[in-house]
Amino acid sequence: MNTTIADRLSIAQSRINQAAQKCSRMPDEIKLLAVSKTKPNSDIIEAYQAGQRLFGENYVQEGEQKISELSAKYPDIEWHFIGPLQSNKTKIVAQHFDWMHTLSRLKIAQRLNEQRPDHQSPLQVCIQVNISQEDTKSGIDADEVMALATQINQMPKLTLRGVMAIPTATDDIQVQQDEFSKLQRIYQNLQQHFENIDTLSMGMSGDLDVAIANGSTMVRIGSAIFGDRS
Repeated sequence: MNTTIADRLSIAQSRINQAAQKCSRMPDEIKLLAVSKTKPNSDIIEAYQAGQRLFGENYVQEGEQKISELSAKYPDIEWHFIGPLQSNKTKIVAQHFDWMHTLSRLKIAQRLNEQRPDHQSPLQVCIQVNISQEDTKSGIDADEVMALATQINQMPKLTLRGVMAIPTATDDIQVQQDEFSKLQRIYQNLQQHFENIDTLSMGMSGDLDVAIANGSTMVRIGSAIFGDRS
């Protein structure tokens, strides 16, 4: 039986609700970020019509095009940039997106702050942490987070909201638990030092339950909503 995007969104939300209830959390503490990279505008509109408002894009030009085409008719969509960002493309993110999840370099933060238009509200940002310490992963080491956070906190056109990580790709629950717990501790430490820290962005379809048990406030789900990428 074919399922619609609305059906799959409902299933994803039910998984979030069940995972929250298992660890005595309120489901509304956890936001669902629909990862719409490589998907057409028609899929985003279908998800929007089913009630989804938060969308994540990984590619700068693709995201810019979608935002330009959809923002006038759907102004309440919240656009999140969740991919790697080169310094020569910061202006597009600064001008078009609402959130940036993958901040891990001071140079990028400075450029985003300089290039954010004066008439727009501050860009909401998360620091990406390389929680698995894999050479192939983006993000900074855990012991560098506080220094970068302190510098971001002084930038008027950026608002630091929390941390994000892409953990080891594994079915080993203990590895997932260890990495998510480590990120949660970093997040809680930031909360003690800075205002506005309310976002622990971790967890995808395969590790959603463990992420939520460790305090995730935003989970990123793509193919389970939109289908496999072609």
